[in-house]
Amino acid sequence: MNSKILKTLTLALVAVAMIMGPSANIALAHCQVPCGIYGDDTRFATLAEHIVTIEKAMNQINELSKDPGANMNQLVRWVNTKEDHADQFSGIITAYFLQQRIKTDEAESDEKAYLNKITLCHKLLVSAMKAKQTTDVANAQNMSTLLTEFEEAYVGADAKKHVSEHHGHDHDSKEEGHRS
Repeated sequence: MNSKILKTLTLALVAVAMIMGPSANIALAHCQVPCGIYGDDTRFATLAEHIVTIEKAMNQINELSKDPGANMNQLVRWVNTKEDHADQFSGIITAYFLQQRIKTDEAESDEKAYLNKITLCHKLLVSAMKAKQTTDVANAQNMSTLLTEFEEAYVGADAKKHVSEHHGHDHDSKEEGHRS
């Protein structure tokens, strides 16, 4: 890839990260000291939990919308919950992964992997935006699919399989009893 295009892409992503930066306070993704303390597994688990909550909120909104007059208070609460979790999701992608964990040096050592991670992050941000705009559960399901793709690109498919098999950590399954 042309270095001018790569530089433009990197600058565009930094601009997005700077714009989204204020929402990082809401997301509590991590500090920007840098402290050197990272919890990638925790971030992926939190992102997956946000998706489950967003999907549940969509389902609740769709159900409660059948009688909006009787359910107005709960509708407002579920809409706010969906919005909040989509914002927190975006904040983690931006403040943790784009600003801290995906290093621009990787663009020179493994450009294809770098661009794949950046592209998946962008797709995740767009899918979170779409989840805010609608109650179409397909948007939450797309977020889940993209998160799995991103995690595999980020940690590697073999590492993800190891964690799932040996530590019972699987972001593809929904946890029973999740409450928001």
